[in-house]
Amino acid sequence: MDYYKILGINKGASEDEIKKAFRKLAHQYHPDKKSGDEKKFKEIAEAYAVLSDKNKREQYDKYGRVFDGQSGFASDGNGPFGFGFDFSAQGGPASGWDPSAFGDMADLGDIFNAFFEGMGVRQKRRTYHRGADVEIIQEITLEEAFYGAKKELKYGISVSCEKCESKGYDIKEGLEKCAVCGGRGEIKEARSTFFGNFTQIKQCKECQGSGQIPKKVCHNCRGAGRISGERNVKIEILAGIMDGQLIKVQGAGEAGEKGAGTGDLYVRIKIKPHHIFNRRGNDLFVKKEVKLVDILLGEKIEAPTIDGNKIQIEIPENFDLKGDLIISKQGMPIFGSHGRGNLVVELKIKTPKKPNAKAKKILEDLKKEMD
Repeated sequence: MDYYKILGINKGASEDEIKKAFRKLAHQYHPDKKSGDEKKFKEIAEAYAVLSDKNKREQYDKYGRVFDGQSGFASDGNGPFGFGFDFSAQGGPASGWDPSAFGDMADLGDIFNAFFEGMGVRQKRRTYHRGADVEIIQEITLEEAFYGAKKELKYGISVSCEKCESKGYDIKEGLEKCAVCGGRGEIKEARSTFFGNFTQIKQCKECQGSGQIPKKVCHNCRGAGRISGERNVKIEILAGIMDGQLIKVQGAGEAGEKGAGTGDLYVRIKIKPHHIFNRRGNDLFVKKEVKLVDILLGEKIEAPTIDGNKIQIEIPENFDLKGDLIISKQGMPIFGSHGRGNLVVELKIKTPKKPNAKAKKILEDLKKEMD
């Protein structure tokens, strides 16, 4: 059977061309139409089922057939996997079923999905949603990031209802069997698909799949198992923490539905700008204005450190004044280790005012000595 010939397309046809050809022929040969041809229609559907699937089409092009046993309609007129169907089961236009609706489907995959849903594949009973994770921002100073800190956080959030122990109903009154589904948590629903009429299993809306309903809903949380409240959480900020880093506090997020798990809290650290230091990674940068005369005289430079002390720095001989002075292990702690970054002193050279005659003579003598 030549699937390309059946759809009237070339072997190199695109997905859109295959789809258009199928829709056109499906309308033309649909059995519910006067000009319909059930056998021809089944051939068209089988061809489309193979050529619209990339893997099946590749097998067909290479071997002239597919090997997964799911190439579409079987040649005996039965549907996939040996399940038969009867177009008369649709009842034709008189039953209210509109064959033209078939053309509005995106592709045959939609029809297959409806078919499998109607095969009675059972859905799992409802499991209530875990509470949402929450993120809050905690500002700290650079000094707190240097030493580490402990913070107590207070924030509004959904918390478990203590009145009903998060169950959503009066515990003393208890539960009773759902009258709609008979305690099964699911109901049967008839559904018409392209392949015929099928019974579909759906979750019971009355009990939301649990099979039980409360005899008396908790008046405090109105059946939700959680209420609006406030949490108090203590966190420890370790030395060397970076700006934007997250601290996870398990179970400190939003309470779940009716006793389901609680979400987590994520605290995003935001380090405030510092009036002296600029942090880049684990290094601290500080600007220092220095008089040219002090440098020429070999005077030491005093620079501040993040721990509140001051250090004396001696400028090395032949030092390029355009460069920075780097003092090792005077920066930020390296998070999770005992190491430290560097303190980088960015020099800003202050030149003297126009010298008087005496100062000029000294500078000239210094120049001759340096030459």
